[in-house]
Amino acid sequence: MGLDDKIDNKTEEMGGKVKEHVGKATDDEDLEAEGKVDQSAADLKQAGEKVKDAFRD
Repeated sequence: MGLDDKIDNKTEEMGGKVKEHVGKATDDEDLEAEGKVDQSAADLKQAGEKVKDAFRD
């Protein structure tokens, strides 16, 4: 997994956390849900990259 991919995935995860917390603070359920989706997507991408790395070694 390239450093760029790691940074992109972590950025997406952090952005999702921010959206989730802002959604909770403002009682915006849609924004909170969107943040959770962003975090899940980043986690899935990270897992896929780890699988690719395992097969490279």
